[in-house]
Amino acid sequence: MLVLSRKKGQTIVIDGRIEVTVLEVEGDAVKIGISAPRDVQIARRELLQSVRETNEEAASATIDVGQLQKIAENLKKNLR
Repeated sequence: MLVLSRKKGQTIVIDGRIEVTVLEVEGDAVKIGISAPRDVQIARRELLQSVRETNEEAASATIDVGQLQKIAENLKKNLR
C-alpha cells in the first residue's frame, strides 16, 4: 500500500486517468473527490462487502417447496 500525505486541494493521479482530490478535512473525516472515466467502477468497500454477504446468504438459503407452491397458488387466485 502506498501511503501519501495530501492537503486540502491537492490531487493524486492513478494510472494517468483517475484523479483523487482532497476536498475538505474536518476532524478525523476527509472528503475526497474522484474523477475517472465512466468505465471505471468506484464503490465504497463497506458497500461491496455488504452486497457480497447478502449474495452469499441468498445463495445458501433453502426454499420450502411446499411453501413456494402455496405462494404460487395464492398468486394465481389473486390474478383471477
